[in-house]
Amino acid sequence: MSRKEPAGGSTNNNSKDDNNNGGSSWNTTEIPELQDDLISNPSSEAGGKTINNLEQQGLNGQRSIEREPCDSKKRKFAYEDVLNSLNLNKPKELVRPVKDYKKITGVYVQMSILAILDVREIDQTFVSFVAIYMKWEDSHIFWKSHQFGGLETMRVPADMLWKPDLIIEEMIEKEKAVPNAFITINSNGLVEYGRDLMVVSTCKMHVYKFPFDIQSCTLSLKSISYPEEELKFHALENSSVITEWTRQMMKNQFEWLFIGMTVKIKSVPHFYQNQSFVIYTITMRRRSALYIANFLVPILFFFGLDLASFLISDYGGEKLSFKVTLLLAVTVMQLILNEILPSSSDRIPLIAVYCIGMFGLIMISLLETILVMYLIEKDSASKEKKADKKRSLSEDCGDKQGNYDGDVKKWTHCACVCNVSDEPPSELLSVAKEDKRNQLMEESNSLEKLPDELSETVKALSLLLGSKEEMKPDYWTKVAKKLDIIFFFVYVTVSVVFLVVIFSVWINAKDE
Repeated sequence: MSRKEPAGGSTNNNSKDDNNNGGSSWNTTEIPELQDDLISNPSSEAGGKTINNLEQQGLNGQRSIEREPCDSKKRKFAYEDVLNSLNLNKPKELVRPVKDYKKITGVYVQMSILAILDVREIDQTFVSFVAIYMKWEDSHIFWKSHQFGGLETMRVPADMLWKPDLIIEEMIEKEKAVPNAFITINSNGLVEYGRDLMVVSTCKMHVYKFPFDIQSCTLSLKSISYPEEELKFHALENSSVITEWTRQMMKNQFEWLFIGMTVKIKSVPHFYQNQSFVIYTITMRRRSALYIANFLVPILFFFGLDLASFLISDYGGEKLSFKVTLLLAVTVMQLILNEILPSSSDRIPLIAVYCIGMFGLIMISLLETILVMYLIEKDSASKEKKADKKRSLSEDCGDKQGNYDGDVKKWTHCACVCNVSDEPPSELLSVAKEDKRNQLMEESNSLEKLPDELSETVKALSLLLGSKEEMKPDYWTKVAKKLDIIFFFVYVTVSVVFLVVIFSVWINAKDE
């Protein structure tokens, strides 16, 4: 049984080593198989006999000795041993973890922006997805890692330990947090806890330079109930490092481009006590390409169409209706803008000035078109009056000619009747009357031709006068054409100056 002795010796050595490691010692009395083997071994050694059954038992005992310490180590260095040594399995009151109540609990806080979800200008709200990391010291948490197999860090349910009652002061809706049911404890007493949550907070928007604006929103971390004398926050105040961390952790950037983040620690009076605040300021720039393509450029196109409308003839109503349509289109753009911008802004946004300016220029152009059309209509009205007078004049002349012809015919008829009815007393009288009758007939024929000649003369004069009037332009039409040309150049000059000034102010203006 010489094979069993080394096995037994190794077993004793292993037990000594385990006792030196600081765990709960164990001996051979705890293993029944090993006791039976050791009882039967001395008789076998004295007789020098080799029994296969005993050897087999000794091998089984050796295997059990080799397995049992490993199983006991697993049992001894499990998490439950640490929890039992720290009394965490027992229910206790979750109070501030200090042995002396006068000692201040220092909490290190670090916040990073994971995503900028939305910035609602009309509601003055900032929607973000943030990650908050906290670390503090718990006086009740401490163990020697070498006594528990080198275990230095473990995670326990978050309800077992006290946590800082941290809130964000600007939050206006219930937080939507990703659940984190565990908290990390370290052998040196440090406790770590992190959580991700979506925050809907208030933020004052400065829309003076919209859509080229830069917004700054703050998130202030503080305790709900603890004053500064009991709970004080600490944070890394290096803005460049914090910004770089945030850029590495940021997942999505939609309409807004993250620029940087700064942090400030300060003490703020809150009711009857001072509280420790960690104020994070997030700076971001709006992506303006979409607003330029969908808002600014269409208004410029409308203005270009207004300039092109000067080529339309002023004699019809097409030009007037076209300008009215352009004016209504700019009005629709203003209504869309009114739904985006907040009404609480202290200064009129430059984009509103831009829309009002375009609206005013198109309206002045419309008024000028109305004036030009009025002057041209004035000349056309005077032409119609002249034509009516000529028509009435020609009708009067025709009536007079008709009356004259009737009188002449009546007179000749009377003359003929008189000549026929007279009976000459002598031959001389008859000859004289015959001569007179011939003269009267000739005069009547000449008088009959006279009205036709007069009418032809009047027609020729009217045609001559009409052609001269058509060759000569009217006065108010000339004035309207000159006014239209002068207004076009002045209109273009004023418009260019306005656009240059508004865009230069837009780019160089400082935020509120």
